[in-house]
Amino acid sequence: MGSRHLCRLVALQTLYELDFLDFDKINQKIINQTLKRNIQENGLEAAEKKEFTYALVNGIINHLSTVNNYLKKYAAQWPLEQIALIDRNVLRLGIYEMLLAKEVPPKVAIDEAIEVAKMFGGDSSSKFINGVLGAIYDQLPVDKK
Repeated sequence: MGSRHLCRLVALQTLYELDFLDFDKINQKIINQTLKRNIQENGLEAAEKKEFTYALVNGIINHLSTVNNYLKKYAAQWPLEQIALIDRNVLRLGIYEMLLAKEVPPKVAIDEAIEVAKMFGGDSSSKFINGVLGAIYDQLPVDKK
């Protein structure tokens, strides 16, 4: 398993925990404590791995309303609170990486999200993730693909 893939898994674990607590009721101290614990438990203390994981989680939280707006638009048949917690956070991770992080090509972000969904989501999670992220990808300008 690649180190960035493992970082994404730890980011997802952290997002899942924080979403369970309710993003509106958390502060940076709780975010950092949760990240620190999850990074240590998963052996990601190397600076580059730690930085990437922190960047993913904090980036998603800092852009949560933007990311959620994409979710609402491209998964319109599913109210945000009705999307399974794990699927919702896999989508947030994929949307953030595809549109805002710009560290990986959009297709890589989609592939990673699908793989994570296969590992942790339900039977149809990967298809759902693929459909939503694919619809967003189709709307990207050619120079962003």
